[in-house]
Amino acid sequence: MAGKDLWDEEAEAERSAKAGARPHRAVAVALHYDPAQPSLPKVVASGRGSVAEQILELAFSHGVKVRSDPDLAEVLAAVEVDTVIPVEAFVAVAEILAYVYRANGRAAPPPPGASA
Repeated sequence: MAGKDLWDEEAEAERSAKAGARPHRAVAVALHYDPAQPSLPKVVASGRGSVAEQILELAFSHGVKVRSDPDLAEVLAAVEVDTVIPVEAFVAVAEILAYVYRANGRAAPPPPGASA
């Protein structure tokens, strides 16, 4: 997966080892959000280590935009699959969705309930 927008797990492991901390395993969380539906983003997949790598490979192979944010991934990894994201993650997830819409060359849709 060289050249992909991924968190550098080896560099993080080196930093943790130097600080005396236990190295972290890669974490990946997949979200689903349909702006045409009046619902909030949900966690649809979550995993660590080899499962995280599989989630990332699937995302890349299907052209899904990937954003590296280890702290947010840890928060979202604690959420059960098929569950709405926690309130604490709303702002960060909104920023990621805005990034994805910009990367795809289109404006983000108005939030559910907003007047058009």
